[in-house]
Amino acid sequence: MNQSSFIKINPADSVVVCLRNFAKGEQIDVDGTIITLRQDTPMGHKVLIADTPTGNNIIKYGYPIGHAMHDLQAGEWVNENNLKTNLSGTLAYEYHPVNESLTIAHEGKTFNGYVRKNGEVGIRNEIWIVPTVGCVNGIAERLAAALEAETQCEGIDAVHAWHHNYGCSQLSEDHENTRKVLRDIVLHPNAGGVLVVGLGCENNQPDDFMKMLGDYDTSRIRLMVTQKVEGDEMEEGMRILRELYAIASKDQRVECPLSKLRVGLKCGGSDGFSGITANPLVGEFSDYLVAQGGTSILTEVPEMFGAETILMNRCETPELFEQTVKLVNDFKEYFLSHGEPVGENPSPGNKAGGISTLEDKALGCTQKCGRAPVSGVLSYGDRLKVNGLNLLSAPGNDLVAATALASAGCQIVLFTTGRGTPFGTFIPTMKVSTNSVLYARKPNWIDFNAGKLVEGTSMGDLLKEFIDKIIAVANGEKTQNEKNGYREISIFKNGVTL
Repeated sequence: MNQSSFIKINPADSVVVCLRNFAKGEQIDVDGTIITLRQDTPMGHKVLIADTPTGNNIIKYGYPIGHAMHDLQAGEWVNENNLKTNLSGTLAYEYHPVNESLTIAHEGKTFNGYVRKNGEVGIRNEIWIVPTVGCVNGIAERLAAALEAETQCEGIDAVHAWHHNYGCSQLSEDHENTRKVLRDIVLHPNAGGVLVVGLGCENNQPDDFMKMLGDYDTSRIRLMVTQKVEGDEMEEGMRILRELYAIASKDQRVECPLSKLRVGLKCGGSDGFSGITANPLVGEFSDYLVAQGGTSILTEVPEMFGAETILMNRCETPELFEQTVKLVNDFKEYFLSHGEPVGENPSPGNKAGGISTLEDKALGCTQKCGRAPVSGVLSYGDRLKVNGLNLLSAPGNDLVAATALASAGCQIVLFTTGRGTPFGTFIPTMKVSTNSVLYARKPNWIDFNAGKLVEGTSMGDLLKEFIDKIIAVANGEKTQNEKNGYREISIFKNGVTL
């Protein structure tokens, strides 16, 4: 991108995005037309470049991001106070397939991972304690701390207990969501050994839960039901964990093709640069990974609203199109069933960063999945079945969505952010800043700076750096969230509590 004080993203746009703070009265030259700014306008925010009457659409990324709430003049600061979403309820969609040819070479790059018995590959070799119900969280956490103290994690990457509040007092689909996500965690290849800890009287009955795992490696996945243990459950738990540790600590990394890499695509604390720097960079990587035979997953369905037709028309088949329509409309119905508008987004932080409507957010958000065709559509809690670009049903909430991506089988989450966030889920959660200011302010949060794209660095050059960084993380380099110990899970709650 050319270094400048503003950027016009698409030739059809009626706004430009400020690359620095502007003062009222400053002038900019847009395609030969001099525009005088009518208000002080912050970095990352939008300036109108064409007079727009009340009700007319305002265009960004080449698409409408809402309509003018009153007559607006060129030079005005466009924000949530004068721009209103066009979104309402569910829609009927038509399939107009777009098959864009991606000419990306297969480079034969590899990473060093842990090959599991079922052929899946982990990028970490950790021991996990997974409670079937929140009642045994304390036991799980004591066990994790005791094993870590005893072994100092020699020969493994980490020990973790995955605290959650569910597994009982849930019904129907809500209960099954919990069971599926816990199943997915237990089966995840980033774990070299897993102890499932149950209570015994919970709705998520331990023996039935273990049947959900299918044909699993019984030497690496073990169960302890605490109500059935005679005496001290800590002694029994440590006995099992020592056995798991003896196995996992002998595991070694081996060279694996990039086709074995599965990456989740997520954004949070987005700003006006998200759709200009970090999200397009992640999109370029997603296309690159798919071209190598690998897999990427896009989720945050409510943040697709306003850009959903772009994804629908990239579906490889009519069946995938129909599944994507259901993905979107089901989430809209979820909002409406609770009496909430489907356009109740963006967040206060998004608005402060320059995002004014959900369409504005969605058109930037969906750039994380590049231009590759959609090869698969997953329900919440589903595990990956096909390589390539997949869409996953989950909300936009950072912790819930990142957990869902990891549960689907991703070994790493690429998390773009303009405002910054320290959290991580149960797999490495690599933060990509949209601007250099954030990267400089929060080096203990951010792993990679995409802000260089508006400072003279080309997309091609930065993509090469980004690929190398992701491979380094896959090879064992810790992300900032791992270094800080910020790791947790959050399960989607959608039902009554008994």
